[in-house]
Amino acid sequence: MYRQTAADLSTAREHRVDAQLAAYLNQLLGRAHNLIYSGRAPRSGGILTFYTRTFPQVFRETWRYTLAATMLFLVGAAAGTAVSIADPGFQRFILGGEMMDTIERRQMWTHGILAVKPLASSAITTNNLSVSFAAFAMGITAGLGTAWIMTFNGVLIGVITVACVRAGLGLSLWSFVAPHGALELPAIFIAGGAGLILGRGLLNPGTLPRRDALADAGRRSIRLLLGVIPLLLVAGLIEGFISPVPIAPSTKFVIGGSMFVLLVLYLLGGGRGDTEIGIRGPRSAVRGPRVLDVTSVL
Repeated sequence: MYRQTAADLSTAREHRVDAQLAAYLNQLLGRAHNLIYSGRAPRSGGILTFYTRTFPQVFRETWRYTLAATMLFLVGAAAGTAVSIADPGFQRFILGGEMMDTIERRQMWTHGILAVKPLASSAITTNNLSVSFAAFAMGITAGLGTAWIMTFNGVLIGVITVACVRAGLGLSLWSFVAPHGALELPAIFIAGGAGLILGRGLLNPGTLPRRDALADAGRRSIRLLLGVIPLLLVAGLIEGFISPVPIAPSTKFVIGGSMFVLLVLYLLGGGRGDTEIGIRGPRSAVRGPRVLDVTSVL
């Protein structure tokens, strides 16, 4: 509107059609200039507002993309499970000989985390952030890279599950995954959904120029990516300090269930009393995949 007003002022001056109109447009343009280009004072509580209101609202507006990323993961997990059951050699191909030997000795590779909790927690968090950022960034490949990352990590967890169940470690595996996985997996699914949003902006710009549609999708998806960072930080702490601790599996499942319920309440209720921010897709008028850390299982 500012640029259009400037063009109208130029036309009015050039053709000298109406001096009063030109004066009005000049005053209007001057007021608009001060409004548009004046510095904005930083809003207090901006970060708090983002995480308590904006992020949950953006999630609710874009939940279909998170669901699509989740379905890709589950399809991969089902495929990995089916192939591993049919061909045991596939497990060794995916997981490697060292890890398979450890599982076949009925040993959980996660015990080593106990001795180096702070270092392990830091490494786990860094890896999970890397996976999430990769899932988001690969959306620029029209979503294909994101789809590959989500599907391959699903295959990985399916293969690990079959290998552990065969070795009698199924309960040990999932009691380890439950406390941190309740936050970590949804966070990675949301990051994958952000990548799919980016891919859709590239493939389906609507009536917008493709570059503008991609920029619009980027603004929406980056909010989702920023929103999952605290979830991954908390999940990394739990995975380093709680998940490997030798406590009753039932306790770990209760912790995981509690974390998941709190997450759902936060995502569905955060910012609910405020006006929802309208984010509904485009407006109308890979080198090898990044994977979850196998040594810590997610």
